[in-house]
Amino acid sequence: MSLIVFPAIDLKAGQVVRLAEGDMARATVYGDDPAAQAAKFADAGAQHLHVVDLDGAFAGESVNGDAVRSIVSTFPGHVQLGGGIRTPEAVAAWFDLGVSRVVIGTAALENPEFVRDMARDYPGGIVVAVDAKDGMVATKGWADVSTVSATDLARRFEDAGVAAVLFTDVGRDGMLKGCNVEATVDLARAVDIPVIASGGVKGIGDIHVLALHVRDGVEGVITGRALYDGRLELAAALSVAAAA
Repeated sequence: MSLIVFPAIDLKAGQVVRLAEGDMARATVYGDDPAAQAAKFADAGAQHLHVVDLDGAFAGESVNGDAVRSIVSTFPGHVQLGGGIRTPEAVAAWFDLGVSRVVIGTAALENPEFVRDMARDYPGGIVVAVDAKDGMVATKGWADVSTVSATDLARRFEDAGVAAVLFTDVGRDGMLKGCNVEATVDLARAVDIPVIASGGVKGIGDIHVLALHVRDGVEGVITGRALYDGRLELAAALSVAAAA
């Protein structure tokens, strides 16, 4: 197995943006054509894409649906989508559109049976987002912090049939501080579910280190700002990941 690299496209008001520490007021705009960005990632060799409807995460329902549809119709690989997906109807609609995986975050904490039902109905299609601030789960677009630890939340779904756990260190997201490899690997070793790393990737070194932990259960890594700022070349990241 090799590490999966997921280039990220975060959507806010139809534009491609990156946030700093999940703060909507600290958004950097990188483009106004999400489909064109998806095509660029595909041209660089990406076979997977991570898309987030940021407005949807706060609204609790799809807000950037048109942009998501344009991405799915353009990108030839697998699209993993999150942001405000909290009902069976919403999950069904995105799978019908062609999304490969649906990421469920806030609802995983507030309505775990919903996650279990969706994992049963869509085998291999549901990813649980475990977003943490200082080790505790953050929800509602990271606006609220719970009293549940990231590990405890992930363990609740070990027998549910979810495809992966997406672990984000919110304090590092969009900050180019380096991925929290230690926390990611600790979580991967603690649960019997593949873990995707997210938050803070700053360069090829993060890809190298994470690739060493595939056998520990680290399935992939999401990277955004480092790609957009030119600190990480996607083709190089894919090459390093494939060599793991």
